[in-house]
Amino acid sequence: MSKPVIAITRPFERSQIAKEIVEDLGGEALIAPTLDLKLTNSDSLKKLISNKNKLDWIIFTSSTSIESIERFYPDFKNDLKAKIAVIGKKTAEVARKYDYIINLIPQDYTAEGLLESFKDIDITNNTIGIPRTFSARDTLPEGLENKGAKVILAEAYESLLPQDTVRIEVLIEKIKLNEIDGIIFTSPLTVENLFKVATNEKELADKLSVDILTVAIGPITSNTLNKYNVTNIYPDKYTVQDMLELLFQKLE
Repeated sequence: MSKPVIAITRPFERSQIAKEIVEDLGGEALIAPTLDLKLTNSDSLKKLISNKNKLDWIIFTSSTSIESIERFYPDFKNDLKAKIAVIGKKTAEVARKYDYIINLIPQDYTAEGLLESFKDIDITNNTIGIPRTFSARDTLPEGLENKGAKVILAEAYESLLPQDTVRIEVLIEKIKLNEIDGIIFTSPLTVENLFKVATNEKELADKLSVDILTVAIGPITSNTLNKYNVTNIYPDKYTVQDMLELLFQKLE
């Protein structure tokens, strides 16, 4: 019996762990990134770093933002007085790898979940730094400002459509030919970029809904798939491990 083929749309640098999980679960991984991440030492990141001593909190919404600061400002964490909040298990692992002391991790790995975690913490007049991609949603900074905080947003990396779209085009063709059994999407942009490259959005959405098991990492990514009328599921816990375990459970 042939192994189920699972398409991984994560950026290359984040795809290896997913590939290993797929193989451990008895599948064959097809790595087809629909998103590129580019670390950037932007003017806004320089501003955030210069305000290091004014920060009451710094929020890492992804491991990439930590990697960016570590590349450009490896001494940033030295004598850092700000408290640290992170979203997600993987982000927490990377933060600890670089010896950041984590003060807050929401149970729900979303911006909404983090805002809920701040409900019993008075952040009035606090200065909160958020290094991230500027393509992220405004839910978190707006929610913090509504709680009375001053937010410093910094572009730590760019989220881009890959310059070479050949892998995406091959993925779309394999989807059309029913050569894919399942596919995972770990962010709204992994969905958006796939449909940007597609020449027939409806045909692609139909194939993803009917012939392939489409799994989102959580409700935010699921909502983006819903926007394209793609039937999908997502796990109770928003991690790559959980989404792939759910995928294989459903395939069986």
